[in-house]
Amino acid sequence: MNRLLDWLVLPRVRPDAALLISLALIGCIGLVMVGSASVAVADRMTGDPMYFFYRQAIYALIGLVVAFLVLHVPLRVWEANTFTLLGGGLLLLVVVLVPGIGHAVNGAQRWIDFGPISMQASEPARLALILYVAGYAARRRLELTTSWSGLFKPMLFMVIASFLLLLEPDYGAAAILVAVAGLILFLAGARLLHLVVLAGAAGGLLVALALSSPYRVARLVSFADPWAHPYASGFQLTQSLIAIGRGEIAGVGLGNSVQKLMYLPETHTDFLFAIYAEEFGLIGSLLLIGLFGLVVWRGFAIGRRALDMDRLFAGFAAYGLSSWLALQAFVNIAVNMGILPTKGLTLPLMSYGGSSLVIMCVLCALLIRVDIETRQPESGQSKSRRAG
Repeated sequence: MNRLLDWLVLPRVRPDAALLISLALIGCIGLVMVGSASVAVADRMTGDPMYFFYRQAIYALIGLVVAFLVLHVPLRVWEANTFTLLGGGLLLLVVVLVPGIGHAVNGAQRWIDFGPISMQASEPARLALILYVAGYAARRRLELTTSWSGLFKPMLFMVIASFLLLLEPDYGAAAILVAVAGLILFLAGARLLHLVVLAGAAGGLLVALALSSPYRVARLVSFADPWAHPYASGFQLTQSLIAIGRGEIAGVGLGNSVQKLMYLPETHTDFLFAIYAEEFGLIGSLLLIGLFGLVVWRGFAIGRRALDMDRLFAGFAAYGLSSWLALQAFVNIAVNMGILPTKGLTLPLMSYGGSSLVIMCVLCALLIRVDIETRQPESGQSKSRRAG
């Protein structure tokens, strides 16, 4: 009974207000924008302009419930089960490739069907693998700083996971997973030279894969000059740039986007930011980027505090989860602006999709749990003030 109470009762501390407010604002903006960006496609597909908004609201409620449950799980439970998470993450990436189980959409086999709902396997798999790397870094910190083998072991699993992701294919998810894993291992003391060598090898392999397929080469060429083929390979990017350009300084106003009226594909998923920029302009875009930046800043501060307290797993997890959110947001926005080729990554906490939204809610809950566990209880703080 006492153990159950430990799980159910959170420490009495004041959580990071800036983090909570920023996450809440991003989530609310995302829900509003899904409703605004999807009206045309929803009306065409279902006859209900608010179809995707209602579904996203349900996903948000599910995500909040799951996040509430995760928030009450002590970090020591996650740390004790990192090998289970590793196995589960790899298993998901294998199962999604099995014919009859994995479900393909737009040529990518990334979803597993569970009756009326589908789950994108890479989302929970990446979460599990990042927590595994955080646990490994906490356990093997000395080995990481002194030998190649300390770095090779976790990166071997990341290479296997990346290979499975590339088979779907999901290049963006693979790149972010390897980058976050590398950051955690670097913070744990892995030698920079070792990481640079591995990064160079991985980069060379990705370049070789990109050049091995005429389809991928065509995508890279269209990305470099989308206006050369504005009605073919460059269509999506040119329409995204038109949307962002129409927003100018202050935007055309919520609901007044033209590009969402069946001009720009994937308006409520991968290219939600373009519609947001059209409706809220440069000012709104900078405010949104600032909110993401604030979340990452507070996440890194939480991670730093945990490491200072010698809570290694908590610290590495906070850094890893914050980096995941930051990198995915950066890549999505960069794709919308034509800085990077299309990757098929959602804008965290904003783009339409149940798997992404629920897992991002779990990510936020874990980050808040690290914050709670590494803060002094209010009663203790009050006593220390009175004693002073």
